[in-house]
Parts: sequence; C-alpha cells; structure tokens
Amino acid sequence: MRQEKTGPPGVTVVEVPQWQGSSSATASRLSEGAALLAAMVPDAERVTVRVGPTLAVTAERTRAALSHARERFTVTVGGDCGVELGPIATAARRHGERLAVVWFDAHGDLNTPASSPSGAFHGMVARTLLGDGPPELVPDRPLPPERLVLAGVRALDPAERDYVRAAGISHLGVADLAGLVEAVAGTGAGAVYVHVDLDVLDPDVFASVGVPEPGGLAPAELVAQVAALAERFEIVGLGVTEYEPGRPQDKDLLAGLVPELVRACLGPDARRSGRRAEA
Repeated sequence: MRQEKTGPPGVTVVEVPQWQGSSSATASRLSEGAALLAAMVPDAERVTVRVGPTLAVTAERTRAALSHARERFTVTVGGDCGVELGPIATAARRHGERLAVVWFDAHGDLNTPASSPSGAFHGMVARTLLGDGPPELVPDRPLPPERLVLAGVRALDPAERDYVRAAGISHLGVADLAGLVEAVAGTGAGAVYVHVDLDVLDPDVFASVGVPEPGGLAPAELVAQVAALAERFEIVGLGVTEYEPGRPQDKDLLAGLVPELVRACLGPDARRSGRRAEA
C-alpha cells in the first residue's frame, strides 16, 4: 500500500487497480484507468492498493487501506466493480441499518457463480454484498436486499430479473430516476453509499468502458441525482469504477465529472466552494 499527500485531509482516494474480475477483452486497461481516476479527485490524500494474487487478497488489502481513512470522506476508484467489496462492507459495519447503497450501473451485478453467463466476478459484486456469492468474498455483515437501490440499470440477465422481483430490490431505470430520492427514503436509510460504474453513462457520450449499454445517463444527470441524494441523506462513501482509457475526449469528460461527483457527495457547501474556486 502506497500513500501520498496531495492536499488537505478532508478526502481520501483509495486507488485499487484491479482488473481480474472483469469480463472485458480489454480489462487490463482498468489499471491505468484507476490511476487516472485517482489523480482527478481534488484535494485528496491518495492511497494505492497493491493488487494481490486473488480477489480475496486484494479485498483484504483494500479493507486495510480504508482503516487509515476512517475520519475522512473516502472515494474508492477502480478497477472493476469488485473493488467495492471492502468499502461497502466497511460502510455496512459502521452504519448498520442506517445504510442504503445506490448502485448507478448499466448492469445489476446480481448474478451468482451458478447463474453468471460470463463467470466474471464484476457481474456478481452486488449479489455478493447481499450475502450470496463466492464464500471467500461474502462480507461478514451482508447488506439486506431492501437496502440496495438499482439506479440507471438497463441490462439484467433473466436470473437477475427474477431475483430483483423475488428479493424486493428497488430498480429504477433511466426514465424513472426522478423517483430516486423517494425510493431511497423508502428503505428507511439515513446514510447512503454511492456506487458509480461508468457504464451507467450513455456510450454516445462516454465510451471508455468494457461493457457499454445504450440508453444511459448524461453526465449532468448523474451529478444532479447524486446532489439530490446529498441534499436528503448523509453520503458516506463514493466508488467510481470500470474506466478503460480509450478516447481522449472521455478523459477530458472525466476530468470535469469526477470532481463534480465528489463535490456533490460532500453536499451543498462543497458545491458552492467549488464554484467560487472556479470563478
């Protein structure tokens, strides 16, 4: 684990350059993507996690890195979606029944090893966090299904669709996101962890992901939804994942989007401060 000071102690970015959980043919690009995302988080202490020989080892190293950032707002950047195991499990231990997870993603990531068409772990991450996944990766305090809210998800496998209905998981497609805040309020949560897989964005606008799906969000819509959540709830963590650097214009887009997402999570005061700094 490598730690660098790049600014005031209010924000820590945990960089996890894991790619081994991805099904993408170009998954090795995720390591570079993690480094680029980490550099885009403004005014942050930066911690880099060394990827281990297995996903379980990397998850344990990520949990250790998170323990050093206990009093700071933490942004975890990947890498594939599997890097979220440690941050969300840590948030669940700290906040208990107060916690809901909002899963901004094109995919539900709700497969099991038995149902997954690809066998890739990044399609099983949310299901594992709910307690049903590879035994070595299931957290000691699984998240209840009713505290997971799928946001912008538009590509569910049949087994995932059946599970969403049976488990009572809230699922808001792109056209339904006006109801996101109320859906989270319906979970009874006071604290929210925000997961962002960048394939939630429309690939006509942002294409540097391994598994793009048409009909996604515009960047401004994503920021607006996160800001609306921060107006109502305490945002206790942010994850940004699945950036496979490709088109230069996608990197330019992220250079503006990532700081906006962080400021949105930190609340209205941080957003006002950011606008003053840009003026």
